Amino acid sequence: MKITYTGKNMEVSEYLRELADKKLSKLERYFPADTEVQVTMAVEKNRHIIEVTIPYSGGIIRGEEVTSDMYASIDNVITKLEKQIIRHKAKLERTLRYEGDTDEYEYDEEEDEAPRIVRVKRFSMKPMSVEEAALQMELLGHSFFVFTNDQTEEMNVLYRRKDGNYGLIEAE
Repeated sequence: MKITYTGKNMEVSEYLRELADKKLSKLERYFPADTEVQVTMAVEKNRHIIEVTIPYSGGIIRGEEVTSDMYASIDNVITKLEKQIIRHKAKLERTLRYEGDTDEYEYDEEEDEAPRIVRVKRFSMKPMSVEEAALQMELLGHSFFVFTNDQTEEMNVLYRRKDGNYGLIEAE
């Protein structure tokens, strides 16, 4: 695999590169040798963020982890990527060349089941302002809130962004 490292608000040290190379080498068996991997490491306050993107013919596998320690972030993102690969094993087998016996990979058929709806909630929606929706979302402790906008009379979705601010989705 060809690995490209990018640092945001930090310089990626040789030691971090070697550590990430060693951990990412676990994934080499799933991909052809010429696969290009993009690794972005960032530091924001006390958050250590790593994003790994592996494009392949037929799709993209991507993992992101945020912890207070870059080493833990690296370990967690590799675990997350391996789970994604195992979960999508059938699709990957059709599109990628494996360098070994594919029977060696553990595969839990229960994970292959598509997610299903396990709960349905119904509630009346009174028209409200965006500010009132933000307050309701905070009071409920949710990361998003669906509401009818009192100005446009359209359904909107208010959500909390990773940076702590809000985003608003409006239908066109």
